[in-house]
Amino acid sequence: MFSIDYLDRVHARTRRVVLLVPRDDVEWAPKDGWFTFGGLVRHLAGIERWMYGETVQGRPSRYPGHDASLAAGYDADGFDATLAYYDRLHAESRAIFAGLSAERLAARCETPAGAPITVGKWLRAMLEHEAHHRGQLYLMLALRGVPTPPLYGLTSEEVQSRSGGER
Repeated sequence: MFSIDYLDRVHARTRRVVLLVPRDDVEWAPKDGWFTFGGLVRHLAGIERWMYGETVQGRPSRYPGHDASLAAGYDADGFDATLAYYDRLHAESRAIFAGLSAERLAARCETPAGAPITVGKWLRAMLEHEAHHRGQLYLMLALRGVPTPPLYGLTSEEVQSRSGGER
Protein backbone atom coordinates (compact mmCIF):
# COMPACT_ATOMS: atom_id res chain seq x y z
CA MET A 1 0.00 0.00 0.00
CA PHE A 2 1.07 3.60 -0.55
CA SER A 3 2.61 5.39 2.42
CA ILE A 4 3.38 9.08 2.83
CA ASP A 5 6.58 8.17 4.71
CA TYR A 6 7.76 6.13 1.72
CA LEU A 7 6.90 9.03 -0.61
CA ASP A 8 9.06 11.29 1.57
CA ARG A 9 12.02 8.90 1.33
CA VAL A 10 11.70 8.45 -2.44
CA HIS A 11 11.40 12.19 -2.97
CA ALA A 12 14.41 12.90 -0.74
CA ARG A 13 16.55 10.52 -2.82
CA THR A 14 15.44 12.20 -6.03
CA ARG A 15 15.93 15.71 -4.66
CA ARG A 16 19.52 14.87 -3.64
CA VAL A 17 20.24 14.04 -7.27
CA VAL A 18 18.41 17.12 -8.58
CA LEU A 19 20.66 19.31 -6.43
CA LEU A 20 23.71 17.99 -8.32
CA VAL A 21 22.61 19.48 -11.66
CA PRO A 22 25.21 22.10 -12.64
CA ARG A 23 23.79 25.60 -12.99
CA ASP A 24 25.04 25.91 -16.57
CA ASP A 25 23.42 22.60 -17.53
CA VAL A 26 19.83 23.15 -16.37
CA GLU A 27 18.58 23.20 -19.96
CA TRP A 28 21.12 20.72 -21.36
CA ALA A 29 19.80 17.55 -23.01
CA PRO A 30 21.79 14.55 -24.25
CA LYS A 31 20.07 14.81 -27.63
CA ASP A 32 17.77 17.24 -29.43
CA GLY A 33 14.16 16.59 -28.56
CA TRP A 34 14.97 14.78 -25.29
CA PHE A 35 14.36 15.96 -21.76
CA THR A 36 16.74 18.56 -20.40
CA PHE A 37 17.72 18.41 -16.74
CA GLY A 38 15.28 21.24 -16.04
CA GLY A 39 12.63 19.57 -18.17
CA LEU A 40 12.92 16.37 -16.14
CA VAL A 41 12.64 18.26 -12.86
CA ARG A 42 9.63 20.25 -14.11
CA HIS A 43 8.10 17.03 -15.50
CA LEU A 44 8.41 15.24 -12.15
CA ALA A 45 6.86 18.20 -10.35
CA GLY A 46 4.06 18.71 -12.85
CA ILE A 47 3.12 15.05 -13.23
CA GLU A 48 3.04 14.55 -9.46
CA ARG A 49 0.87 17.59 -8.80
CA TRP A 50 -1.27 18.03 -11.90
CA MET A 51 -1.76 14.43 -13.00
CA TYR A 52 -1.51 12.23 -9.90
CA GLY A 53 -2.63 14.95 -7.49
CA GLU A 54 -5.74 15.63 -9.53
CA THR A 55 -6.70 12.10 -10.53
CA VAL A 56 -6.55 10.76 -6.97
CA GLN A 57 -9.17 13.37 -6.12
CA GLY A 58 -11.42 12.14 -8.93
CA ARG A 59 -10.59 15.01 -11.26
CA PRO A 60 -9.05 14.90 -14.74
CA SER A 61 -5.34 15.43 -15.27
CA ARG A 62 -4.22 19.04 -15.74
CA TYR A 63 -0.56 18.30 -16.58
CA PRO A 64 0.92 21.44 -18.22
CA GLY A 65 4.01 19.80 -19.70
CA HIS A 66 7.61 20.52 -18.77
CA ASP A 67 8.52 23.60 -20.79
CA ALA A 68 11.14 25.98 -19.39
CA SER A 69 8.55 28.77 -19.31
CA LEU A 70 6.94 27.04 -16.29
CA ALA A 71 10.02 27.80 -14.16
CA ALA A 72 13.05 28.99 -16.03
CA GLY A 73 16.48 28.09 -14.62
CA TYR A 74 18.10 30.66 -12.33
CA ASP A 75 17.42 34.38 -11.94
CA ALA A 76 19.94 37.19 -11.41
CA ASP A 77 19.93 36.65 -7.63
CA GLY A 78 20.86 32.98 -8.03
CA PHE A 79 17.35 31.82 -7.07
CA ASP A 80 16.60 28.49 -8.63
CA ALA A 81 13.15 28.83 -10.18
CA THR A 82 13.13 25.23 -11.37
CA LEU A 83 13.93 23.89 -7.90
CA ALA A 84 11.38 26.25 -6.34
CA TYR A 85 8.74 24.94 -8.78
CA TYR A 86 9.70 21.36 -7.94
CA ASP A 87 9.53 22.00 -4.19
CA ARG A 88 6.27 23.98 -4.34
CA LEU A 89 4.41 21.43 -6.44
CA HIS A 90 5.73 18.56 -4.34
CA ALA A 91 4.51 20.25 -1.15
CA GLU A 92 1.06 20.72 -2.72
CA SER A 93 1.00 17.09 -3.88
CA ARG A 94 2.18 15.76 -0.55
CA ALA A 95 -0.62 17.63 1.23
CA ILE A 96 -3.17 16.06 -1.13
CA PHE A 97 -1.76 12.55 -0.67
CA ALA A 98 -1.46 12.92 3.12
CA GLY A 99 -5.16 13.81 3.25
CA LEU A 100 -6.30 10.64 1.51
CA SER A 101 -8.22 8.28 3.76
CA ALA A 102 -7.74 4.52 3.75
CA GLU A 103 -11.11 4.30 2.01
CA ARG A 104 -10.00 6.68 -0.73
CA LEU A 105 -6.71 4.81 -1.20
CA ALA A 106 -8.76 1.64 -1.77
CA ALA A 107 -11.23 3.39 -4.11
CA ARG A 108 -10.74 3.68 -7.85
CA CYS A 109 -9.66 6.65 -9.89
CA GLU A 110 -9.22 6.95 -13.63
CA THR A 111 -5.87 7.42 -15.33
CA PRO A 112 -5.52 9.89 -18.21
CA ALA A 113 -5.65 6.85 -20.51
CA GLY A 114 -9.11 6.07 -19.14
CA ALA A 115 -8.05 2.99 -17.17
CA PRO A 116 -9.58 2.48 -13.73
CA ILE A 117 -7.09 1.75 -10.96
CA THR A 118 -7.15 1.90 -7.18
CA VAL A 119 -5.74 5.16 -5.85
CA GLY A 120 -3.10 3.31 -3.79
CA LYS A 121 -1.83 1.40 -6.84
CA TRP A 122 -1.88 4.59 -8.91
CA LEU A 123 0.31 6.31 -6.33
CA ARG A 124 2.71 3.35 -6.31
CA ALA A 125 2.95 3.78 -10.09
CA MET A 126 3.85 7.42 -9.44
CA LEU A 127 6.79 6.32 -7.29
CA GLU A 128 7.99 3.94 -10.03
CA HIS A 129 7.70 6.81 -12.51
CA GLU A 130 9.87 8.98 -10.27
CA ALA A 131 12.48 6.24 -9.90
CA HIS A 132 12.60 5.87 -13.69
CA HIS A 133 13.34 9.57 -14.16
CA ARG A 134 15.81 9.59 -11.27
CA GLY A 135 17.76 6.99 -13.23
CA GLN A 136 17.74 9.34 -16.22
CA LEU A 137 19.13 12.11 -14.03
CA TYR A 138 21.95 9.82 -12.84
CA LEU A 139 22.84 8.89 -16.42
CA MET A 140 22.70 12.49 -17.64
CA LEU A 141 24.90 13.64 -14.76
CA ALA A 142 27.40 10.93 -15.66
CA LEU A 143 27.40 12.17 -19.25
CA ARG A 144 28.30 15.63 -17.92
CA GLY A 145 31.06 14.24 -15.69
CA VAL A 146 29.24 15.03 -12.44
CA PRO A 147 30.03 12.57 -9.63
CA THR A 148 26.92 11.11 -8.00
CA PRO A 149 26.46 9.32 -4.69
CA PRO A 150 25.33 5.71 -4.58
CA LEU A 151 21.57 5.52 -4.17
CA TYR A 152 21.54 3.36 -1.03
CA GLY A 153 25.00 3.91 0.42
CA LEU A 154 27.17 1.44 -1.50
CA THR A 155 28.33 1.29 -5.10
CA SER A 156 27.88 -1.95 -7.02
CA GLU A 157 31.63 -2.52 -6.70
CA GLU A 158 31.42 -2.13 -2.91
CA VAL A 159 28.52 -4.57 -2.75
CA GLN A 160 30.49 -7.05 -4.84
CA SER A 161 33.60 -6.73 -2.67
CA ARG A 162 31.53 -7.36 0.47
CA SER A 163 29.68 -10.30 -1.04
CA GLY A 164 30.85 -13.82 -0.34
CA GLY A 165 30.23 -17.10 -1.94
CA GLU A 166 30.95 -18.69 -5.24
CA ARG A 167 29.79 -17.34 -8.55
